[in-house]
Amino acid sequence: MAAPKSGKAASAAKEQSVAVKGYLFIYNAAQVVGWSYILYQLINYYLLQGPEFRNSITLWDYTRVSVIIFQNAAFVEILNAAFGLVKSNPVLTLFQVFSRMMVVVGVVMATPTAKVSPGLPIALFAWSVTEIIRYGYYALNILKFVPHILVFLRYTTFIALYPIGVTGELLCFWWAQNYAKTNTVWSIEMPNVYNMTFSYFALLWIVMLGYIPLFPQLYLHMFAQRRKMLGGGAGDSKKAAAKKSN
Repeated sequence: MAAPKSGKAASAAKEQSVAVKGYLFIYNAAQVVGWSYILYQLINYYLLQGPEFRNSITLWDYTRVSVIIFQNAAFVEILNAAFGLVKSNPVLTLFQVFSRMMVVVGVVMATPTAKVSPGLPIALFAWSVTEIIRYGYYALNILKFVPHILVFLRYTTFIALYPIGVTGELLCFWWAQNYAKTNTVWSIEMPNVYNMTFSYFALLWIVMLGYIPLFPQLYLHMFAQRRKMLGGGAGDSKKAAAKKSN
């Protein structure tokens, strides 16, 4: 039988728990603020400003700094999952974060065509709404105060937003591969001192094709989470029927 923890040890564990919760709350709250600002930028660019403004600056140039900061900050989620600070699956988190970071860093920032792809505003809209809800849910969950409407939005809006976001991402990839097909950007050709070849064009297609097996898994995982949080499965129907018969 393990000896009970001393007062100092118990206090240290409690302080660590409070510190971790404080860190997670600040991180999630900061992401809510960041993605809210990106959504505002998107609305401002297309709805509040006139055509003169849009002719003077591209959407990417207008949102570049905030998107780079807050999307790449999602890398922290992989570390949080890997170190057990959150209950998220590290592998699923890696795939979700990598796909977004690949779009921002490996596609939009890497090619001039992806910057003007019609997929960019589509992706940014889906990402921003999704992340405001998701990070808001995480932040309030730490405080043990999550309104039911937020739970409902967290596990319902993905039904439309995930496919919309993936469509935007793939359109960005498509515009990038058109450029990579006729340019040697980021590619390495033989001969060279490294005695190797690398095709950026092939990489884009490998990642695009990777959406075929990975997206359904992530999408179905969210449906499983929805049934767990909101009910509606066969098990719930049986429980409801049993209650009525009593």
